[in-house]
Amino acid sequence: MQFVINRDALLKPLQMVSGAIERRHNLPILSNVLLDVSGDTLSLTGTDLEVELVASTVQLQVQTPGRITVPAKKLLDICRSLPESSDIAVQMQGESCILSCGKTKFTLSTLSAAEYPNLESWQGEVELKLSRQQLRKLLDDTAFSMANQDVRYYLNGLLFEVDNGTLTAVATDGHRLAMSTLPLPAVAGQQKQIIIPRKGVLEIMRLLANDEQLVSLSLGQNHIRLSDSSFSFSSKLIDGRFPDYRRVLPRNSTKLVTAHRSVLKDACTRASILSNEKYRGVRFTLSPSELQIVANNPEHEQAEEVIEVEYQGDNLEIGFNVGYLLDVLNSLSTDLVILHLNDSNSSALLEGVGNEGAAYVVMPMRL
Repeated sequence: MQFVINRDALLKPLQMVSGAIERRHNLPILSNVLLDVSGDTLSLTGTDLEVELVASTVQLQVQTPGRITVPAKKLLDICRSLPESSDIAVQMQGESCILSCGKTKFTLSTLSAAEYPNLESWQGEVELKLSRQQLRKLLDDTAFSMANQDVRYYLNGLLFEVDNGTLTAVATDGHRLAMSTLPLPAVAGQQKQIIIPRKGVLEIMRLLANDEQLVSLSLGQNHIRLSDSSFSFSSKLIDGRFPDYRRVLPRNSTKLVTAHRSVLKDACTRASILSNEKYRGVRFTLSPSELQIVANNPEHEQAEEVIEVEYQGDNLEIGFNVGYLLDVLNSLSTDLVILHLNDSNSSALLEGVGNEGAAYVVMPMRL
């Protein structure tokens, strides 16, 4: 294998695939990146056996094709350290990979490409086309509600559901739930539910630019694949049954509260300063046109704030984890937010006025 490539043309795909590579792993080859030169294309592959990321570039001069694996972090650090727009010559010499740039030379150890693991081949059952911006919004709306290392392993990820011409993303950790829907008429009549693991979700969010370029999403029995013009990302799925999120959504709310999102967010932020660091509880006391927010802590300190809201119902007192509320308010970008409430023991449903498709459920707290 021998080729010459511009440092910047190599750095971009290398940075992409590095996110999928585990630096500390029992299998040394999983710390390596696979370099595959075929025709006029260089493909780079990184995997940790759960996710796999392939990025490619044609901005190189190929002398000899071939395949080899080299330490990913070392190669990335070398590329970052070299001058911008410089050319790197790469060639195999025995069992070593030689990188030359001007008078600078690096010799890297290698492992055989034949030993590099690939995710098994699979067929997609549902194929979707959507813009990077649309997919990004689905994940931005919901990913913060995923559980992290929960014993209920199926919560440590995000549900994608294709049903009746819509794609719905749902995440919950058992205390709060985030849901976002996107109309996709092209998949009308198809149904599919998958759970993408947390690492896969975070990798997709890292890879996606916020623009209108189309991407392909392939949903299989045990895998998901995201394909872009510059990369292909695959991930195994969580094998489990996601809770029926529709049963969690509050119905027929009797109390509607409309507030300015920024005003409510700022008030919650200030109240959180003196909330209990462990339980993060704040008390909402509603009365006509007014919301009082109170936080206490074990040091007998208290924060209290009153804001104006649109509300004409009976007085109501209810407690929430202020961190969960702030996550929702930070995710929304609308000027106004609506809280759907029933009583002090029932969940609250939050929606942004004009933010179609996104809804959030927060469980109440006993204070």
